[in-house]
Amino acid sequence: MGSGIVGIYGFSRLWRMARFIYYALLALQHRGQETCGIVTYNGKGELHSHKGEGLVDQVFSKPETLEALEGWVGLGCVTTQPEKDPARIQPAHVREPVEVALCFDGKILNFKRLMEKVKPWKPQTEAELLALLFAGRLEKGLHPLEAAVQLMGEIKGVCSMVALTGRGEMVSLRDPHGVKPLAIGSFGFDYGVIASESCAIDVIGADFKSDVQPGEIYYFDEYSIERRQAAKPQPKYCAFEHVYLARPDSLINEVPVYDARIRIGEILAEEHSVEEVDLVLGVPETAIPFAVAYAQKTGKPFGLGFVQTGRRIRSAIKPTQFERLVGVQLKLNPIKSAISGRRIVLVDDSVVRGTTTKNTVNLMRNKMGAREVHVRVGSPRIRAPCPYGTEVPEKDELIAAHLTPAEVSKVVGADSFHWLSVRGLVKALGISRRNLCLGCFTGKYPIPPGEE
Repeated sequence: MGSGIVGIYGFSRLWRMARFIYYALLALQHRGQETCGIVTYNGKGELHSHKGEGLVDQVFSKPETLEALEGWVGLGCVTTQPEKDPARIQPAHVREPVEVALCFDGKILNFKRLMEKVKPWKPQTEAELLALLFAGRLEKGLHPLEAAVQLMGEIKGVCSMVALTGRGEMVSLRDPHGVKPLAIGSFGFDYGVIASESCAIDVIGADFKSDVQPGEIYYFDEYSIERRQAAKPQPKYCAFEHVYLARPDSLINEVPVYDARIRIGEILAEEHSVEEVDLVLGVPETAIPFAVAYAQKTGKPFGLGFVQTGRRIRSAIKPTQFERLVGVQLKLNPIKSAISGRRIVLVDDSVVRGTTTKNTVNLMRNKMGAREVHVRVGSPRIRAPCPYGTEVPEKDELIAAHLTPAEVSKVVGADSFHWLSVRGLVKALGISRRNLCLGCFTGKYPIPPGEE
């Protein structure tokens, strides 16, 4: 499951963390737009939660909802998975064998085997399974930090998580491969923050400290923070984070996302420039840094070709094709005077199925009067699905898995079409290829998918 997670621990009982978590989740809304929830601990030996389907400001539209979530410790989560049943919405919240709430981003590959370890309970989600496994160790008397160490050793797959106990202790964990991002920050000695991205730490006024390292665990209680390197780091960072998933104002795996996107645009220009062009346009908003850098590198003018209308919607991670197409129409409206009669280089962040690109090119050419449309894509060809929780469709839906750039150009109605190379992406990120997960681009996965 794709998610954005946050946990905040206030080192004073005077703090009310629900509103801080709310604003942090707004900063992570791009990581999940289907469900969200918050759980807090109020010092009375119990956890309180509110969860629902929809965007953060929809689920928490009433001021009294946040006011009811008392407490100086809490978790929050946004997800890409539609769900009507509040019990299945993250944060997972179990009351037996002991009370635990848990937020999770990733994919548990040995889910069925781990299910056997939590009988008689029958978890419906991966987050609920992890919560039960963690709770089982607490019931046996293990310290939460030791319980997290054992949990890390049992998981096969990808896991960034933060958990809250019924006694108000908080634990965060990033698996040894670190495929999914996780960051830590603080506000002096007042509170500690765990979040999927540093942007969520920034917006609540805290200071970003570092990435949580692969194999690293943090433990928070009322008196201290403890760090444990529980496993040897074997980094396989998701390369798609810097291409599409993360916000440009985040720093992930020690690489500023914005800087990486600028380098991607420059390398894309080196690999696939267009000789005769009047204007370079970027598809808002992820591709704008790509397009700006592409234009600067080629010496061509950059222009504003689209206006965003209504809510900012991540159309690529909507669950159905109809919703993706509607999302595109709601998100973008072309500026005819900028496009009409001109030879355009259209820079996009990624092309998955090709239907959105086809719709955009058709709109520019046939309704806006573009003379030529050359598509350049700031990610390599997406050839394979992601087994680690990112919303990438099956291979038979992926246009790059079946067609050459020339064939794609014909399908989408462009004058030319090219992707960034995998080598170009690795160069732009400045991270060793052996430390990256490039599975969606190459079909070669660092952690074998499927059950053991």
